[in-house]
Amino acid sequence: MFVRTMFSIIAFGAAGPSLAQAIPDSQKTSPWFQEGQSHVASRLNAQTLQADAPQAKNVILFVGDGMGISTLTAARILSGQRAGGSGEEASLSFERFAHTALVKTYNVDAQIPDSAGTMTAMMSGIKTNAGVVGVNSSVQRGNCLQVAGNELVSVLDLAEIKGMATGLVTTTRVTHATPAAAYAKSASRDWEDVSDQSVEVINQGCEDIASQLVNYQQNLERRFPAIDIDGIDVVLGGGRDNFLPLGPDTDLTASFGQGSGQRTDNRNLIAEWQQTYPEGQYLVDAIDLAAIDANSSTPILGLFSSSHMQYDANRAVNELSQPSLTQMVVKAVGALRNNPQGYLLIVESGRIDHAHHAGNAHGALSETIELANAVDAVQEITDSAETLIMVTADHSHVMTFSGYPKRGNPILGKVVSEGSTSPALAGDELPYTTLGYANGPGFRNYGDNTDPDRTYADGVTGGRQSLVDVDTEAPGFHQEALVPLIAETHGGEDVAVHATGAGAYRVQGSIEQNLIFHVIDQALGLSQ
Repeated sequence: MFVRTMFSIIAFGAAGPSLAQAIPDSQKTSPWFQEGQSHVASRLNAQTLQADAPQAKNVILFVGDGMGISTLTAARILSGQRAGGSGEEASLSFERFAHTALVKTYNVDAQIPDSAGTMTAMMSGIKTNAGVVGVNSSVQRGNCLQVAGNELVSVLDLAEIKGMATGLVTTTRVTHATPAAAYAKSASRDWEDVSDQSVEVINQGCEDIASQLVNYQQNLERRFPAIDIDGIDVVLGGGRDNFLPLGPDTDLTASFGQGSGQRTDNRNLIAEWQQTYPEGQYLVDAIDLAAIDANSSTPILGLFSSSHMQYDANRAVNELSQPSLTQMVVKAVGALRNNPQGYLLIVESGRIDHAHHAGNAHGALSETIELANAVDAVQEITDSAETLIMVTADHSHVMTFSGYPKRGNPILGKVVSEGSTSPALAGDELPYTTLGYANGPGFRNYGDNTDPDRTYADGVTGGRQSLVDVDTEAPGFHQEALVPLIAETHGGEDVAVHATGAGAYRVQGSIEQNLIFHVIDQALGLSQ
């Protein structure tokens, strides 16, 4: 599966375009793309940089969806407090990386971005509009007819063309905006399966995202007839119902919840994938994943949930048969590293974002800590001399970090100031928490309930509430919100990117988000 013949590689170089030529002129001539190339190239000439550093063989990109700076700080403290310390002195695994930069996240048409536009920037090297996936900003969200000719080449496309192994791991649906930006070209992130598309869009020929994932190999080979690729080698995440025809999802008997197929075209995309890759391994739960041979070189498709995978705290408490992010990532690396050409692995911790939207800091911080655990596990099984590891976010959230709590005060607790043992009181004579939200559904007190999404059944709770007798450190506590909204929104401030390993020296300063593509591109020598 992983070994390409020299004939196919030589044929592409001789008869077809080079990797650089595979990128369309409209993409290469974009100011975003050119400025990104210039920015990275300028770093090579700086005396303080390791211009003679070896090229990376492998790249692993971790994206904490919604993992803004306040989330990093609060998760770091919570991690330290769970380990028995005061918390402030702790560090998440990737915060110890030597190279860090701040990332500007806006979309072409949006001051505060969405995940589709931000991840497309990281995958393609140019910024684009909110809500579109894998296409440039000439495409307006929802306009199918504008897609043709405006598709972008992603870093995953280039890695496939080079003959590398490729993988996607996510805790969301594998068709959700962030993972989709690596492989799909769509005028709407919402077109995850055919049931999400209007008859007009279907008749106009826009393929849904789930179908694009299963047809990725043939779609890329059709776009570049001179190439011969083997398709995405490892895909792990949720979203099984987008691949199945209408009816019960019988694979969910051992998984959490009940699902049913969503597709209105009567296609079973899982069966189609198995027909395309008869040697492939299709997985439905953690038991299947654990049974995978560490030296496996066959394609792997793991769909562990009908929709998004469960929150890590919920999964652990309820002993669900879904694997953790760490388990998925370790297995993915084990399979991908068998390719002598190297590998590109893209990992999303997507439910950080979802817990924030629900106004539940406990869920968001727990997901962030699990992401840090996954990064730590990957460092143990990779060689930094040949592997570049980057950890970033697509955008932030409006979780606030305020008051004057004393050192070591529980980060999920009420503010207690230095010299006091009682919660501080606000001007309304009520206690308040260190963490809050600028907007969102507001206060909830669900006790030990570990599912943040429960909040959406209860509408919006505006205004201040009495927290005197409320355990704000419980998993089911949802922080108060200043502006009442059905769901909390993204934030617009910069996020961080942390890097270590081969080529990490390119990560520094204050950068545009599309520069991340160029760092990966130059580290792997994809388009040069």
